[in-house]
Amino acid sequence: MSTASFAAIAPGNLAVVTGAAGGIGLAAARAFAAAGMRVVLVDRSGEALEAAAASIDGAIAHTVDVSDRAAMHALAGRIVAEHGTVALLMNNAGIGAGGDVFADAEVWDAVLGVNLLGVLNGVQSFVPAMLDHGSPALVINTGSKQGITQPPGNTAYNVSKAGVKALTEGLAHTLRTRCGDRVSAHLLVPGFTFTGMTRPGSTEKPAGAWTPEQVVALMLERLAAGDFYIVCPDNETTSEQDAKRIAWAAGDVAENRPALSRWHPDWKDAFAAYMAE
Repeated sequence: MSTASFAAIAPGNLAVVTGAAGGIGLAAARAFAAAGMRVVLVDRSGEALEAAAASIDGAIAHTVDVSDRAAMHALAGRIVAEHGTVALLMNNAGIGAGGDVFADAEVWDAVLGVNLLGVLNGVQSFVPAMLDHGSPALVINTGSKQGITQPPGNTAYNVSKAGVKALTEGLAHTLRTRCGDRVSAHLLVPGFTFTGMTRPGSTEKPAGAWTPEQVVALMLERLAAGDFYIVCPDNETTSEQDAKRIAWAAGDVAENRPALSRWHPDWKDAFAAYMAE
């Protein structure tokens, strides 16, 4: 796979990261800055965003709700006008709260608005100019393993992240047909990561979790290799286990098993045996 677009991560180039007030977004912004890039941090208003920007020399902070399409389009225009073409866009903003199918409509609207439409708004606001500019560029969208394996309990979140996977796959194809490998899209799929979203209010990292910095280090390594799917392990789940779980989930469709058979009482022993092979 080509790595031409990885040249976008270069001194002086501009990176925009949403959900950058903490967690993976802030770790990514710091890594891009360490590579010499100029960075724009985008998040909802608050002291966390101000502190994040202050922790990166020369960082620019913008307060925007990514679910607001008009605000995102306006932000993109302002950034390009004031700072030049964006070479790297990381659509990372996300919220974890949600619920099952029968959760209140307001919950669904909030989760889909940020996690899925926020990514779409970022793509539609920034990527056309990235295509027109003629230079190498990267788009990174943050997904989730829950959007692939669909564990029961938080259907709203699962749906939002499944949508991000489908959106990013479609974006990658469109970019490839329009400009070859000059502008590329990539799907970041973190494992268990210790962030404010996964452990709100907690200050001690669970033993099984990775840090955001570990996720970003692997992300950069796999971007350099040209990978589209960047599936991160963690301290309790290996890459081999992830691959088998993903293959089992796809097998539900291919083999016409019951929905979410991994958690179905008639199939749980078969799944356990499969994982033990």
